[in-house]
Amino acid sequence: MSDRTLTTAPAEASSRHVDAGDEGYSKDLKSRHINMIAIGGAIGTGLFLGAGGRLAGAGPSLAIAYAVCGAFAFFVVRALGELVLYRPSSGAFVSYAREFMGEKGAYTAGWLYFLNWSTTTVADITAAATYAHFWSLFTDVPQWVLAFIALAVVLTANLISVKYFGEMEFWFSLVKVAALSLFLIVGIYLVATSHDIGGHTPGLSNISDNGGLFPSGVLPMLLVIQGVVFAYASVELCGVAAGETENPEKIMPKAINSIMWRVGIFYVGSVVLLALLLPYTEYSGDQSPFVTVFDKLGVPGAAGIMNLVVLTAALSSLNSGLYSTGRILRSMAMSGSAPKFTGVMNKGRVPYGGVLFTAAFGIAGVGLNYFMPSDAFEIVLNFASLGILGTWAMVMLCSLHFWRRARQGLLERPSYRLPWAPYTQIVTLVFLVTVLVLMWCDGGVGRTTVLFVPVIGAALVGGWFLVRRRVAELAAARG
Repeated sequence: MSDRTLTTAPAEASSRHVDAGDEGYSKDLKSRHINMIAIGGAIGTGLFLGAGGRLAGAGPSLAIAYAVCGAFAFFVVRALGELVLYRPSSGAFVSYAREFMGEKGAYTAGWLYFLNWSTTTVADITAAATYAHFWSLFTDVPQWVLAFIALAVVLTANLISVKYFGEMEFWFSLVKVAALSLFLIVGIYLVATSHDIGGHTPGLSNISDNGGLFPSGVLPMLLVIQGVVFAYASVELCGVAAGETENPEKIMPKAINSIMWRVGIFYVGSVVLLALLLPYTEYSGDQSPFVTVFDKLGVPGAAGIMNLVVLTAALSSLNSGLYSTGRILRSMAMSGSAPKFTGVMNKGRVPYGGVLFTAAFGIAGVGLNYFMPSDAFEIVLNFASLGILGTWAMVMLCSLHFWRRARQGLLERPSYRLPWAPYTQIVTLVFLVTVLVLMWCDGGVGRTTVLFVPVIGAALVGGWFLVRRRVAELAAARG
């Protein structure tokens, strides 16, 4: 069998591997939901809140970091898209790891993904609480109380049904896209007219007169890359949603292909505009850079509206995290590598056990906001980055195994493919290792986080010894 383009439907290939975790879901996500989920995955808290501190540290060169990381994020989601077209699954890369790398691979992929989203949940509720403090009404409310309220609201909606999740994410994403589009239009107008912003004239002078593209050298730009990777943490979400989608073979390619230009416009374009509008020294990690611009612009109510938008972005990311981990944990529970209760579904066909399990870690994040309100976001950001690196690495390893089996004639690749395989997978894996090295070089919280890698590895090994008997029993029962 040659490695030629597959013209038959992906459903034919799916018969080769059946994942018990895919049963019981409703196909309630429509094309508009998936398209907006793809957008929402490419626009998150890492841009709306994280860009402020990163811009202050790296200067205008942050745009380069976003462009480079965006390219690798696209490779990851394109590789996942190829696997989805081969066999749609709500277990996504965990299901593919099970097929191509065995139960150990699925176990590792699943728990690394859980590490990603359990810590991202904390980052999201921290960001939501930080945004809420912008308004005087909430200034005196403790950060941990606001974080708890954010978690409770999104959790309640997520537990009802996938249709409610889809609708919530659709509108969240629509608000984000509309707001960023408006910012781009306003920003271009301000630059074109040289309109004064808080005593500064927009234009290239804000870059050239403040140290240029690399005001503090190239190293700061390299060191912020781990934070930039976090900004793309949700791009794989559309792959998870494929299992609850009608006609994924038609919807997914369009949604995934659109991610690249969205990254170029919304991420790179926004950062370039921010650098042109104000000197990089005007931004800080305590406030969204978009809010900073509108605040200094002096338009009545504009900063408040923009702050509401970035609050929406945080809630959107939180919504996505609870959704995806619920599905991933159920896939693992059905094979024995996650607690049994995480595989339980409610009447709305929502794996509420897994959703609640993730939310429990959010409660721990509320405690972190109580004890360390000023450092909570940065701490969980670094741990989330470890989970993201691990998840992306597992996706590319699955893609490599998939490519190798196709070369051996054991299966055929769909017509929608990751370009330049296997070199794309290899280069992406090298990039991910490089990011880990950069985290170590950054010192501080980043280096401390890397020191936890052996601890995480030991926990994964110890956990496997606890579950391997149950995994083997369930595998034998499935025949």
